[in-house]
Amino acid sequence: MSRFDIAILGAKESGTGASILADKVGLHPFVSELGKIKDEYRKMLLEKDISFEEGLHSEELILGTTEIIKSPGIPDHAPILLKAREKGIPVISEIEFACRYTKGRLIFITGSNGKTTTTLLTHHILKTAGLDACLAGNVGKSFALALAERDHDFYVLEISSFQLDGMMKAKADFAILLNITPDHLDRYEHDFSKYISSKFKVIQNQSSTDHFIYCEDDPVILEWIHNNEVVPGKHPFSTGTTPLPNGAYTLDNQLFFNIKEKEFTMTLEELALQGRHNLYNSMAAGITARLLDIRKDTIKQCLSDFQNVEHRLEFVASIHGVEYINDSKATNVNSTWYALESMHRKVVWIAGGQDKGNDYSSLVPLVKSKVRAIICLGKDNQKIRETFADQVEILAETESADEAVKMAYSIALRGETVLLSPACASFDLFENFEDRGNQFKKAIKNL
Repeated sequence: MSRFDIAILGAKESGTGASILADKVGLHPFVSELGKIKDEYRKMLLEKDISFEEGLHSEELILGTTEIIKSPGIPDHAPILLKAREKGIPVISEIEFACRYTKGRLIFITGSNGKTTTTLLTHHILKTAGLDACLAGNVGKSFALALAERDHDFYVLEISSFQLDGMMKAKADFAILLNITPDHLDRYEHDFSKYISSKFKVIQNQSSTDHFIYCEDDPVILEWIHNNEVVPGKHPFSTGTTPLPNGAYTLDNQLFFNIKEKEFTMTLEELALQGRHNLYNSMAAGITARLLDIRKDTIKQCLSDFQNVEHRLEFVASIHGVEYINDSKATNVNSTWYALESMHRKVVWIAGGQDKGNDYSSLVPLVKSKVRAIICLGKDNQKIRETFADQVEILAETESADEAVKMAYSIALRGETVLLSPACASFDLFENFEDRGNQFKKAIKNL
């Protein structure tokens, strides 16, 4: 048997946070990182005198524990996890683990797109209202690390499908599901139904006194709800003009919130975040706030003054009449669809990266009407070339942010927009989407 109580696979934000929480609650954790541990996380582990290894997974130590916490980036079919399941060792996520040790109320926010913006916006409203709310999950600190520091009354958590996969008994008080479009299908055996099931784990274990906030306009969500029992209270939101009880909708350029039989409105122009995708994000956050009885004036103020997240339709510069927009966070097709849909000028579109089984066909009408040139930024752009070669005047290939920006600068005409919205993961050329966005912005500043 291992001399450790619990094994933690992965030593980044999630894994390191889980190990520190495990240590705090009296468990004896062992952290195993197959790659190299970054200096910031190594320092945290050493400060707490937590045992760890890097460059390998020691099976005897890991498989001798009674439970394994898996970082979200590790696929379920990793050999060490298959062996663990053969032995009947439970494999859980850091979110599942942390939920055992909090008395706070939990707001889980998921969806293929808009998670980060909605999480930050919801947290902004709660903090402005004076609530003890902690921002964590896939944005900010890991849930476990935040909890290890101290417990809070509320946790606003951005949660990915990978984190949901490792949740068994955890329960949200408020579950927000923004949308479901094909994403990460390489992790779900290219089976969209498995990805859908993963997303709907956000409402598992909820009771009738809990709340489910979801997009009424999403056909995938509606079909699932039609075919399955939904236990928590339902709170839909829609950009349609049909009044929704216990939800949010739009009518005559007005946004209506109708919660607990109390209604309030604001004009769409008052919203800080513009575009249809951001309207959905504002609706979801506003519904949650009203369910918490936060004052209408506070919600209006926060929906009007919120500053958007970096790398999400972020204005970078205007040079010689050309706008440069950083949407590096658009790592899937649907996110890029929203970005292109919100453009009001002709676009030089920088796209590409690590393809996750993308189907670009939904972008063709938008590209045909809005995009004049495409600059590919990735190692393998064959699918982009095949889909759009006949739809644009110019299609060029680049392999660095600097090269892509210089190409865009030479191509773009006054009155156009250069939009980095890759529709792909960043790992072929960059460390992550932040690195990609930062290199894009640096290249623009160097023009």
